[in-house]
Amino acid sequence: MTVIPRLVVAGAGSGVGKTTVTVGLCRALRARGLTVAVFKCGPDYLDPTYHQRGAGRPSHNLDGWMMGRAAATATFVRACAGADIAIIEGMMGLFDGASPTADVGSTAEMAKWLNAPVLLVVDASGVARSIAALVGGFAAFDRDLTVGGVICNHVGGRGHVQLLRQAQQSPPILGGLTRQGRLAFPERHLGLRSADRAAVPEVVIDGWGRQVAEEIDLDAVLALARSAPPLPAMEVAPTPTRVSAAGRCRIGVALDDAFHFYYEDNLRRLETLGAELVRFSPLGDARLPDVDGLYIGGGYPEVHAAALAGNRSMREDIARFAGAGKPVYAECGGLMYLAGAVRGLDGQVHAMVGVLPGTAVMSDRLEAIGYVEVETQRPSLLGPPGLRFRGHQFRYSRLEGAESVSGAYTIQRPGVVVAVTEGYRAGSVLGSYVHAHWASNPRVAEGFVAGCTAARSAV
Repeated sequence: MTVIPRLVVAGAGSGVGKTTVTVGLCRALRARGLTVAVFKCGPDYLDPTYHQRGAGRPSHNLDGWMMGRAAATATFVRACAGADIAIIEGMMGLFDGASPTADVGSTAEMAKWLNAPVLLVVDASGVARSIAALVGGFAAFDRDLTVGGVICNHVGGRGHVQLLRQAQQSPPILGGLTRQGRLAFPERHLGLRSADRAAVPEVVIDGWGRQVAEEIDLDAVLALARSAPPLPAMEVAPTPTRVSAAGRCRIGVALDDAFHFYYEDNLRRLETLGAELVRFSPLGDARLPDVDGLYIGGGYPEVHAAALAGNRSMREDIARFAGAGKPVYAECGGLMYLAGAVRGLDGQVHAMVGVLPGTAVMSDRLEAIGYVEVETQRPSLLGPPGLRFRGHQFRYSRLEGAESVSGAYTIQRPGVVVAVTEGYRAGSVLGSYVHAHWASNPRVAEGFVAGCTAARSAV
């Protein structure tokens, strides 16, 4: 049995302030001397950057559809090591997920898997007695779930909170947050910006921590988290076989303002398999580090396209690296960077690495969003054909002119019968718009590390 005080910060819907509450709670609890483990339900990769700023430690995604129960619970327990409390931010509304009629992929599913009480966040602007109908519906909808408290966001002041408490008594309202325009998180065309210190100064994170400490009953929040029962011994996903020290490899991971979306669990899997991760910046570094393979994740290459194009020495280094047959794996933004060019919404075309043909063309509308299941169609740096794994797409660009190297994958959406071709492979390079979560098939991470290890041995 494992004792981990924990709670899920869930919303009545999107945009009610879950991330604000989560970040504020993390910072306020840290101010009390507590170590906070923080998580995000679903595939989102931006909210975790805010979590990390609030908690001072990495945030891990917990996604029921992509990971499955065993891997999700194993990730949760592992990431809680040394923590006093775990805060799990939900996705969308509490019961929203991959299905309109079932729990799959929802915050509710994760709360039940972790046997964690729910702290429900509602937008209380313009609401009085109706709060009782709203909260009562959520509390009664699924009796296997415990909604143990409520946070009212966008309240008009203390008098408004008192009125709401009179209307809604059980589960209790544990506080109300007033609007703070000066502390609002910045946005851009893809939603929230990543929480780098330039976009989100420390004063903003501190401000939310102070407001939560002042306007939310932290003692009641802690009591709710500590009411969670011990987690029973459970079947967990098998730990990948560790590569021997003699076979250890070095994988370069692109990490800067242009590339920063990685599932933390993917990186940990590579390390468990014996890979040493070496961070480098396609924006700021003139040369590649001494590595055996490259992992270039998602991000905003279109925002930094001029600077990426201007760093010619890095682009040439990556092209030489790929030309030498070294493994290069890229997802979404990384795929755009490996293409011949990026064309922005302003029509400007910026040269990229060019190890994959075509131009990544930005659009003013979403080109794809949602979960996908992938099956590899050809041998690649991930392993043999027939590998199946799950992931997510969220993109505003499309790759034009790369038909000659397309078709490394077929991808299928849940509930959709027809699969479509995707994936771009040229020699030792593999790129895709899919953000893959390797918990869905640990063999994928094993194949990548094996390929990087072979590349090291071939030198």
